[in-house]
Parts: sequence; structure tokens; C-alpha cells
Amino acid sequence: MGVCFRMYTEDEAKKQGVVGWVKNTSKGTVTGQLQGPEEKVDSMMTWLSRVGSPSSRIDRTNFSNEKIISKLQYSNFSIRY
Repeated sequence: MGVCFRMYTEDEAKKQGVVGWVKNTSKGTVTGQLQGPEEKVDSMMTWLSRVGSPSSRIDRTNFSNEKIISKLQYSNFSIRY
């Protein structure tokens, strides 16, 4: 039984107003990319670190390659397979 982490992440990203993507990895983890205004990305990172889906267990988070961009590369937030 899955924990629906990607689905909840997609819903939360749309609520927060960030764009990007999320997908499961073969290691049983989740990876993705977020883009948007800094305060919205920070809020989403907090949600990913502390809340997640109701059935998920978040052991740790690793955010990397943070940088300021001049233009969003995505127009929405999606689940990748």
C-alpha cells in the first residue's frame, strides 16, 4: 500500500503556488524540483520536511542545487513516472 506522497505533494504545491515536478525513485525515496518565489519555495520545503502525506514517514530531506533563476522552467506542478 502506498502513502500517496506524490499526490499530496502535487496538491500542496498547487496550493502553495510553486511549479515543478515530483517522482518516486527506485530506492523508495522521492525526488523532484521546485520553482517559484523564494518565500513560496521555502514554505513548500518546510511542508516536505515536516508534513508530507498523512501516511508518510519523513526520515530526512535533502535540498540541493538551490539557485535564483530569472524565468520559471515549468508552467505547473506534475507527477513524473
